[in-house]
Amino acid sequence: MTDAPLPFRFETLRTELHGDHVRVVTLNRPEVRNALNTLMWEELLALWTHLDAEPGPVRCIVVTGAGEQAFCAGGDLKERNGMTAEVWRHQHKLIEREYRAMIDLHLPVLAAVNGHAFAGGFEIMLACDFAYAVPAARFALTEVTLGIMPGAGGTQLLPRAVGERRAREILLTGKPFTAAQAFEWGVLNAVCEPADLLPAVLEVAQTIAGNAPLSIRQAKKSVRFGMQMELQTALRFEAETYDHLVDTADRLEGVAAFNEKRKPRFIGR
Repeated sequence: MTDAPLPFRFETLRTELHGDHVRVVTLNRPEVRNALNTLMWEELLALWTHLDAEPGPVRCIVVTGAGEQAFCAGGDLKERNGMTAEVWRHQHKLIEREYRAMIDLHLPVLAAVNGHAFAGGFEIMLACDFAYAVPAARFALTEVTLGIMPGAGGTQLLPRAVGERRAREILLTGKPFTAAQAFEWGVLNAVCEPADLLPAVLEVAQTIAGNAPLSIRQAKKSVRFGMQMELQTALRFEAETYDHLVDTADRLEGVAAFNEKRKPRFIGR
């Protein structure tokens, strides 16, 4: 991996460009299991906002955690200890903005879950388009054991992944579940050995990045918004989304490359 310049520096994140088009983002507070503090949320929000507006060469994002124990342990409860209601609410507004910015990204986001993903860390994983994890990873939404509830997409994204009844059990008990269960229930796309995790996710990311960027963007948009509509409306939305690709240079290039039996050179226009 080689560094690619960004207009700011981070204290709680590492970012690297893998190949020409894949940005790897590492949650980098391993001493506290990559727990999310205010600075990390601010930096993530800044990063997602920048990549959505000015992706540059980036066509796909991979999110992972530093170290071998945790992807992300959730919110930093030491920072939150004794926090007033006013400050708590102010922080949560930031959290809401960060998660929404991540979900709204037009670039695909893949999770390489290198360890446990609890509470807000699990919600970061759920906000990704799909996820791979190591066998030892555990997952939980533990907020009800702390006198709060998931507030960054957990009550909405989890039922969409596993169904309402399973989601209620996870949400209301706060109990962890295994990577094998997460795969069985549809939370994970695959379970990989630790040495194979990042290479496997990067291979998928590179495959995505090799496809037509506008096609990827429109397909992601169609799934995201279409799933919130009744079927006939969603099918009309899909047709409108498709139509935006007809006048693109990449559509002409893709068909020409197929007929000329060569690899297409997509430019995102």
